[in-house]
Amino acid sequence: MIAHLKGREKALEAFGWTGAKAEWIALVCLHSGVFTRAQLLESLRVHRGTVRRFVRALTTRRLAAEEMFEGHKVCRVHARSLYRALGAEHIRHRRSASTQVLTRRLLSLDYVIEHTGLPWLPTEDEKVAAFEGLGLDRALLPAKVYGTGGTTTRRHFPVKLPIAMDSGSALFVYVDPGHDTSTALRSWGAAHRGLWEAIRERGRSVEVVAVGRRRRETQRARRVMRGWAEDTGPALPVAAIREEIARIKQAVRGMDEALVEKLGGLQGCLVRIVELEDRLASARPGKAIDGFATWRSSRIPGGMV
Repeated sequence: MIAHLKGREKALEAFGWTGAKAEWIALVCLHSGVFTRAQLLESLRVHRGTVRRFVRALTTRRLAAEEMFEGHKVCRVHARSLYRALGAEHIRHRRSASTQVLTRRLLSLDYVIEHTGLPWLPTEDEKVAAFEGLGLDRALLPAKVYGTGGTTTRRHFPVKLPIAMDSGSALFVYVDPGHDTSTALRSWGAAHRGLWEAIRERGRSVEVVAVGRRRRETQRARRVMRGWAEDTGPALPVAAIREEIARIKQAVRGMDEALVEKLGGLQGCLVRIVELEDRLASARPGKAIDGFATWRSSRIPGGMV
């Protein structure tokens, strides 16, 4: 049994899937939407003929489709009915994606299936609920707004990378799809820094794992993460300051009129934000995480170079 699925795989009995195969489909849908035959073969430890029949059953019933990825076939599970049964109907994993996004999804799944015993938070709702359960303001969570005008949607953790958390620690996985620089990793870290600091201030440790296919990617990530783990900053409550800034900005947007009034109206809010940002600017970056590691995949095409 895979604990973090919380029994959701049982909903797939209606489609004729039970046991390990139902768990596999649930894992794929919740963590990536795509998988390779090599991943399935090694995870279920079955014969290649069993893998072929399993994939054929998915595609024949139009629950999935095989597509080309860097000269190799991958299977994308796209049936809305499957995702609906798992309580993840609106997850974007079922959609076609660029090669870069597919790489990230496949590597995410590869790390998860090697560590299925961790307390993963597979969906956006579960991630948000877990951090709000710590008393964290939602404004600290990385987010992206999709759409324009009156039809916008705010999505938290938009890159959809794996996160696991228990009562003592939180693990954040970064996946490098093959970038030539560390820019994306640094941007991802900056988007999460306030959250990491807030988690640590509440007594939980924070660890980051960088996943890639090639040595140069993981070595580059290790240099960046080492800086995040260095204890160089003063004893300022950085996370609390960031959280207050985020809360005031949300109030100004019309979400908390009482707080705006308490701070002396719009002008008072702006003055307080400037004060807080000045305090942050005067502080050195400080320690954001407690530990880090790297992991390379051998099952995704183009890896282990």
